[in-house]
Amino acid sequence: MSGDLETDPWTALRRTTQARIGLGRVGSALPTTRALEFAAAHAAARDAVHEPLELDPFLTEVGGVGLGAPVHVRSRAGSRGEYLRRPDLGRQPDDLGGLAAGDHDLAIVLADGLSPRALADHGVGMLEALVQAFDGRYRLAPPVVATQARVALGDHVGEALGVTTVVVVIGERPGLSVADSLGLYLTHEPRPGRSDADRNCISNIHPPGGLDYATAARTAAALVAGSRELGASGVRLKDQGGLELEV
Repeated sequence: MSGDLETDPWTALRRTTQARIGLGRVGSALPTTRALEFAAAHAAARDAVHEPLELDPFLTEVGGVGLGAPVHVRSRAGSRGEYLRRPDLGRQPDDLGGLAAGDHDLAIVLADGLSPRALADHGVGMLEALVQAFDGRYRLAPPVVATQARVALGDHVGEALGVTTVVVVIGERPGLSVADSLGLYLTHEPRPGRSDADRNCISNIHPPGGLDYATAARTAAALVAGSRELGASGVRLKDQGGLELEV
């Protein structure tokens, strides 16, 4: 295939997907434009992993949603490097002294995960959409912002708050197509020791190229309702469009 982008028959198809298709070649190498695009995407993914969340501005934005003053917790990972090398430390809380059990049904944890950039770009919008989708049906705990966090840190937070359901909104591992994607993980009756089989996941949240906030929030609201009816989340709870519950 020619490297001439003007005559490239794949150009129209590439506009329909973020995947790298029909890249072409010049001799035995990629066209310069494609090689530079790859290098830029790789750099964006690395930056998304390593650049920390700007915590104070983010806490201010979260506080503006109206759920109360957010609480900041962090994992036992002492640095970004340790967080990447030791996933186990990212699942364990350093200190949950700022959390107290209350009369709440559900907690939302906003976690930096493997893409703090994703949380900075989309976290507040996702939180607002969740509040709207829940539509007052649940008593929501003040939001928790977790740094150097893995998904399972939410189990400790949920147990400390005494909630029936925890929803963890977390930055997903960046790829070479998307560096700012969020995932949403729901766990019924959270407590330490829960496994991935006990969770439901909604991923690829990054409008406008990925799932939009409202659609993700509606799916999450249906899953929360289903988990409370079924008394379980994870592999026993299936989202099949209309949310059919399977026991």
